[in-house]
Amino acid sequence: MGGAVADAAQPASQFRPFRVVSRTPESRTITSFALEPLAPGDWQAFEPGQYLPIRIPGTDGQAAALRTYSISSAPSDRARYRITVKREGAPAPGLPDGVGSCFLHDRIAIGDLVEIAPPRGEFVLAKETKRPVILASGGVGLTPLVSMLHALKGEPEREVHFLHACDDGEVHALREEVDALIRSRPGLTARYCYRVPSPADAATGRHHAEGLMTRALLRSWLPLGDYDVYLCGPPPFMANVYAAFRELGVRKERIRYEFFGPATVLEAGEADPPAAPPIEVAPSRDGPAHAHSRNVAGTSGPQIGFARSQRSASWDEAVDTSLLAFAERLGLDPPFSCRAGICSTCRTGLLQGEVDYVEEPLDPPGPGEVLLCCARPRGPLVLDL
Repeated sequence: MGGAVADAAQPASQFRPFRVVSRTPESRTITSFALEPLAPGDWQAFEPGQYLPIRIPGTDGQAAALRTYSISSAPSDRARYRITVKREGAPAPGLPDGVGSCFLHDRIAIGDLVEIAPPRGEFVLAKETKRPVILASGGVGLTPLVSMLHALKGEPEREVHFLHACDDGEVHALREEVDALIRSRPGLTARYCYRVPSPADAATGRHHAEGLMTRALLRSWLPLGDYDVYLCGPPPFMANVYAAFRELGVRKERIRYEFFGPATVLEAGEADPPAAPPIEVAPSRDGPAHAHSRNVAGTSGPQIGFARSQRSASWDEAVDTSLLAFAERLGLDPPFSCRAGICSTCRTGLLQGEVDYVEEPLDPPGPGEVLLCCARPRGPLVLDL
């Protein structure tokens, strides 16, 4: 990646204008939006399971917001992207509506433009295996798994089980599309669990179980096998279903997942970074503090100073993955959200030095700024933190 200095010109934004060419209601709360680029070259290939960052314009003088939405279309559709979005109204009186979902549902019409950045995300189908696949989703979490199902349709040697849980038939999105894919070849099956089926659901019999997706239900639906499992949905669903698969003997390295919500890990310690050596820092009246020799590993790299905090220490290439992680290791608490160069929450002043970006920011910071979450030092730095 290219370096960034405090007063250097920054690369152009990765956001490009796309036109909304269709809006399709998928359920009572969920709508699909098809997006085509104004410049055909702005469409980029994606892996099934990836998402699109979308810039949401600010209102009443507020800054623009960034939101991410999974691509629900087939990777073979090379002219457009489709996102399938649930309208997230205020969860309680006095709380705000969802910024991104309500903007799309309430203010975007066919023909309008939205700004999106290229596809991102690591929640993708494993290519190195032909093991059978379980795609298990809750609510609108089915969207990346529908894209995966489109891709798996073209792998006739792989057995696929599509399992979906939602409240009832009125909020069950993309059912007809999934059913059509299931009928497209042998080896594909779908099972639906409605938590509180309506009388209409009971009359039509279009669901296979009611209540929660439990271990007993999964055992009854699935033959014994060595599966790759992909999970996506809200945190309570994810925690319960992940635990059920583990109790059924699925190894945790065979379970890949993505949350539609605030949680990040399902099993304690599974995603924790390697422990870094402690850093002892002493403040100084004359300038930034310096790392003491107790942290032998931490003295090998360039010196990183934090001007407002009056602290500094040495970068350790063996354990420090980003300037954000380094700052946290010193006991600082800079603001952050995505940790992936998307949201710009960690934007910080760069007073001296140069950085490299391990993940190119979607919206590059201005001169004299750096995104801590995806930057590493080229040499000594001073940050306005």
